[in-house]
Amino acid sequence: MARNQAGPGSHVANASFMVDPSTGMKGAGRMLGRYMLEWARSEGFSAVQFNAVVETNTRAVKLWKSLGFQIIGTVPEAFDHPHHGRVGLHIMHRYLPLI
Repeated sequence: MARNQAGPGSHVANASFMVDPSTGMKGAGRMLGRYMLEWARSEGFSAVQFNAVVETNTRAVKLWKSLGFQIIGTVPEAFDHPHHGRVGLHIMHRYLPLI
């Protein structure tokens, strides 16, 4: 978890997570996501952006959407998936409301 970029874009947070597939459906990803959103708010960020969510990772896409993220774009064929070949990477974004 960190700033997405320095300078004029430093008000947007970024994070990257990987959850072991063997722990799937036990809530680890949701717990990490909620923690990250709380951290970003407490650090004063106004939004969070994921720069690379693999479009075929439907569980991750569904999770981030359930936590309020929107897909704002997809970079075509930017990820060489071991089973699906070249697939897109979603850029996902969520504003953080002021509390």
